[in-house]
Amino acid sequence: MKIGFNGEVKNAEEAVISIYDHGFLYGMGLFETFRTYGGRPYMLERHLQRLAEGCEQLGIRYKADQEALQALIAGLLRENGLDEAYIRLTVTAGAGELGLQSGDYERPNELLLMKALPPVNKALYRSGKELRLLSTARNTPEGAVRLKSLHYMNNMIAKRELAGSGAAANAEGLMLTADGKLAEGIVSNLFFAKDGKVYTPAIDTGILPGITRARVLELALEAGFEAEEGHYQLAELLAADEIWVTNSIQELVPITSVSGISGQGQVQDQMTVGDGAIGPITDKLLQAYRSDTGSAV
Repeated sequence: MKIGFNGEVKNAEEAVISIYDHGFLYGMGLFETFRTYGGRPYMLERHLQRLAEGCEQLGIRYKADQEALQALIAGLLRENGLDEAYIRLTVTAGAGELGLQSGDYERPNELLLMKALPPVNKALYRSGKELRLLSTARNTPEGAVRLKSLHYMNNMIAKRELAGSGAAANAEGLMLTADGKLAEGIVSNLFFAKDGKVYTPAIDTGILPGITRARVLELALEAGFEAEEGHYQLAELLAADEIWVTNSIQELVPITSVSGISGQGQVQDQMTVGDGAIGPITDKLLQAYRSDTGSAV
């Protein structure tokens, strides 16, 4: 597989990072995941803006050249024989001394990895998936707002819990905050609708300020829905008419069952959301999102 390493195309095995890179030693680094439509990365400018803001907070002297990055992506698509791709852009702090560093990182590393997108499962967007309540709490962000950082242990612990929970193979896990408020999925942001109104947990709950999340909020307002960001309890989610999750790769995925809820004021461990199929608001916003991307799926 061909990758991008500091702006150059290389074989994956040729890319070498120092054992003193603080991305490896201390998790000092950030990443963005996005996908292409028609061979072009969707909302790349927004992803790069979030990445630049995070690097500034961490003192990592990096700002992407969007035009050069787009050319590199196009080249890697050709080199890897891909029409479309799942892409991860990673910026590590770069090599430093052993020990915590207070100064800025002047020589970061940029890695651009890609792989084929999974086949589109049309049934998933009609019948939805299971959302499993986890006991793993969403940890608080290291700073004022959660960064998409290389320190991903909270998500990995949640993923391991989900794998051992008995949930369906494609289920998403739901994390609450330490004080029991709705937070987000392991790899997704959370939305729900009640009586025609759209709700999503606020950024100050410690969730990732997702790029897709922000676009879906915009699309909801454009479609005439009232939308609110706030602090919500699990009971409000369980009373919702519709639930869906968002990320840059899977877009909007309907949630048609919630499990792991016994002991949460529920007698049964699992409940069906709505009529067990994609709801009208989710469907309308999914179609609006796909129209925005130019996707014909």
